[in-house]
Amino acid sequence: MPKHLLIPQGEFPPATLGRRLAAMFYDFLLCTALLIVTGGVYKMIQMAIIGEEKMRALTDAGALDGDPLLSTVLLFVLFGFFAKFWTHNGQTLGMQVWCIRVQNADGTAISLWQALLRFVVSIASLLLVGLGFIWSLFDKRKRTWHDIYSDTQLVRVPKKAK
Repeated sequence: MPKHLLIPQGEFPPATLGRRLAAMFYDFLLCTALLIVTGGVYKMIQMAIIGEEKMRALTDAGALDGDPLLSTVLLFVLFGFFAKFWTHNGQTLGMQVWCIRVQNADGTAISLWQALLRFVVSIASLLLVGLGFIWSLFDKRKRTWHDIYSDTQLVRVPKKAK
């Protein structure tokens, strides 16, 4: 499958850690809303299958706490959110606001495989107290662990003319 060029094209400076964190916070708010809606739909489907009384009894007994299927669904929804934006135009909604974009070195959109690598390694980076993100402060090209591992770059793009 041929890679598509992202617009605008050109040489752009790497995104700073501050911009990354600002975009992450914006996307965190969006993802929180998405996960709440997904959880609600999941619970409504679950209630339709097992019935309201049984659902209430299981909830009261704590049997539905830590539902591995729900956790898996939420993880896939979260990945789907990022994968769609990253592989389509290189920007989530938070990245659009902060004028940053993920791309390949040649200015093309990243692949689904690269998006999966970025997603998994960025989670690991966060779980290690943000060490993978802090790495960008010491890297000459301002890359994080997930940039390096997925062979992608996060650049600052100019604002769109209105």
